[in-house]
Amino acid sequence: MRILVVEDEVRLADAIGEILKEQRYMVDIVNDGEDGYLYGKSGIYDLIILDIMLPKKSGLDVCALLRDEKISTPILFLSARDSVADKVRGLDLGGDDYMTKPFSSDELLARVRTLCRRRGEVIIDELTFNDISFSISSCQLSCNGKSVRLNYKEAEMIKIFLSSPNIIISKEDLITKVWGYDSDAVDNNVEAYVSFLRKKLFFVGSKTEIIAYKKLGYKLEVNNG
Repeated sequence: MRILVVEDEVRLADAIGEILKEQRYMVDIVNDGEDGYLYGKSGIYDLIILDIMLPKKSGLDVCALLRDEKISTPILFLSARDSVADKVRGLDLGGDDYMTKPFSSDELLARVRTLCRRRGEVIIDELTFNDISFSISSCQLSCNGKSVRLNYKEAEMIKIFLSSPNIIISKEDLITKVWGYDSDAVDNNVEAYVSFLRKKLFFVGSKTEIIAYKKLGYKLEVNNG
């Protein structure tokens, strides 16, 4: 399970991250609403933990934007505000749960488990584009009856491409989403795994290619030649 934490109090964000990592969740952390929106709309997360009072964009605005773009990832709001009106507004905008600060780690984990189970009930196992399909549960990339298994980082990368097939994905975004927010990975790591994926697309006989856009990133395209 992969969780996005959007919290501008850095110490609290790091503490939440450590609590979740101890339970073997994968965690990405960002500290403002603009980044929260950009990360959240990738669709790769099983849960978003979203503070309401954020710089650049409020958590409420982030939630509304994600729901407008049909991003169905469960959202757990965090807030120091505990009035019924605040909770109702957050839930009406598309939030799935609302937790007030301060909170215990046990309460946080219980709410996370509940929302992740709910996500698991409706999660899509197969992602497709053009002539390829990718099974999330088996990590199998397939084309016209031929399949190959992807390793963990290859699988994470192809999920990002398949979730946003019409968008150019930057190397910076790939590093953060595949290797993690605090990773030491560099552009060469991305280039290496893109090369691995290209070889596997060729192996299964796909006409889908990962095209590089200079200084911008990568995007899936169809070779009709």
